[in-house]
Amino acid sequence: MSIVLVDVNNFYVSAERVFNPKLEGRPVVVLSNNDGCVVARSAEVKALGIAMGGPWFKLRELARQHGIIALSSNYGLYADMSNRVMSLLGEFSAQQEVYSIDESFLEMSGSRDELIRQGQRMRQRIRQWVGLPVCVGIAPSKTLAKLANHVAKKRPQYEGVCSFEAMPAHELDAILCGIAVGEVWGVGRKLNEQLQQVGIDTVQRLRDADPSRIRNRFGVVLERTVRELRGVSCIELQDIAPAKQQIISSRSFGQYVTGLPELEEAVSVYMSRAAEKLRRQGSVAAAVHVYIRTNPHKDGEPQYSPSLTVALTQPTADTMYLVAAAHSGLRRIYRAGYRYQKAGVALSEITPAGVIQGSLFGDVCDSAKSAKIMATLDAINARIGKGALRLASDGAAQNWRMKTGNKSPAYTTKWSELPLVV
Repeated sequence: MSIVLVDVNNFYVSAERVFNPKLEGRPVVVLSNNDGCVVARSAEVKALGIAMGGPWFKLRELARQHGIIALSSNYGLYADMSNRVMSLLGEFSAQQEVYSIDESFLEMSGSRDELIRQGQRMRQRIRQWVGLPVCVGIAPSKTLAKLANHVAKKRPQYEGVCSFEAMPAHELDAILCGIAVGEVWGVGRKLNEQLQQVGIDTVQRLRDADPSRIRNRFGVVLERTVRELRGVSCIELQDIAPAKQQIISSRSFGQYVTGLPELEEAVSVYMSRAAEKLRRQGSVAAAVHVYIRTNPHKDGEPQYSPSLTVALTQPTADTMYLVAAAHSGLRRIYRAGYRYQKAGVALSEITPAGVIQGSLFGDVCDSAKSAKIMATLDAINARIGKGALRLASDGAAQNWRMKTGNKSPAYTTKWSELPLVV
């Protein structure tokens, strides 16, 4: 069996280009919440040396000089396009792990040449049916498949599909010798610095290091990475992603918020999103965490960043109860006289919904009636559109919402914003 990694190239930018062909060949960036930082870059922008995470306000002059187009994040569009890609990939293999919004591992069998041909079929089908460019990496382990995908993107001679299994040993050695060790899956900045200090600066040198010495100095996780680089599969595919043990929902505001009512609206919206995710994975939560904060980078302004965890009498996935708990915590930590920049909530002590232990003194909030109400809420929003049915506590105007001044339409998820052919 071989491991195949399929990754969409410059995913956010590519998704935008599907519905706006005028962006092809142009330098494009996608910005984070409130249009703050660069979170996606086209190849043209990368060639200009603009780093990921760069603050947009510092890049405006450079953008003007080079005609860089900046777009606000359109997460609804990206999620829908991702689902289409993953659905297509699932037709190539029953063993699939959706690793991220733009990456998927597949377990496939076949000869080396046949797998390369399958990789090209994947690229052609996704390009034709969804409009997105992808690259494919093929190897005997997940870590090597990630590197093979990296090579497929960087070296045009592989035509978007790179198989380490089909390479002669000397060719593979030459490639791994030219890749910095920091490109290895799981080698972060700190570990990269530590490896550099002991002379391990390339992937080849990490692969050829003594596994026992690596374990003694850096731990069992990096030892496993070394074995993966040697072609020994140590990391299995996950058919179903494990349930999250903590669900966080937070955003920075589009403008400063000072009043409690606006904060309550934001907390209600964030908790509604978190509760929906909780129900989607079939779980309940026994604790709600809420926080608010001022802008720590605003010199000369009073700072206040409180938080509070509210324990529930009984685990629940009911949005109404969770919002009520979050509002209870918010009212306890709120102080007037501050300009708040951000709020957030988190659900913790998460367990499967089927193993709830009742409380002798608590409300039976996850009754059959509650479950039916939440199921109806989710079904309506899934059919009509996100936010079609929501709590009144979410507010109407929501002037605090983050800035999305350059957001593209919801081309695939809203009838009113479908693309027009004229």
